[in-house]
Amino acid sequence: MTHPFMTAVASGLAERGIATLRYQFPYMEQGSKRPDAPKLAHATVRAAVVEASRLVPELALFAGGKSFGGRMTSQAQAASPLPGVCGLAFLGFPLHPPGQPSEERGKHLFDVHIPMLFLQGTRDDFASMELVEALCQQLGERATLKPFQDADHSFHVPARTGRKDAEVRAELLDALAAWINVVISGSS
Repeated sequence: MTHPFMTAVASGLAERGIATLRYQFPYMEQGSKRPDAPKLAHATVRAAVVEASRLVPELALFAGGKSFGGRMTSQAQAASPLPGVCGLAFLGFPLHPPGQPSEERGKHLFDVHIPMLFLQGTRDDFASMELVEALCQQLGERATLKPFQDADHSFHVPARTGRKDAEVRAELLDALAAWINVVISGSS
């Protein structure tokens, strides 16, 4: 949760009037490289949602995350809706391991019945753009895909593009804030 990217995202959302609650999965807290089992990760997501709701009960809740965090959040939502959550946002959804294109990790998303936003780099090794586009099309109106040209899984862009990572991050944050506002206005 203290990674520079996550810190910048939280700060950027705050500048756009959106509060965030960052948390860590137990494996990160323990300094392990091996991710938690899904059951423990889902329980961690649920605890964070409950805490966010307790802290700011008057605000609309959105959940999601970067890579593993987004996938665990969507799996938790698919298994049993997260209380009060009206949308999921994924900052680089890890659809498959690098070099192993597959749609397997996206099957549970068909059991998610709230709006989802996929913010994806077009050079993301964890998500072939062709597969992500097909998945979002199959998910229909509940899925919105916002691709970031030349960005990788960390939303880094090569210098040859003439763009800076901070510009891509600002575009990402603007897209996320706009989507949140659309979902809130549609659910009021």
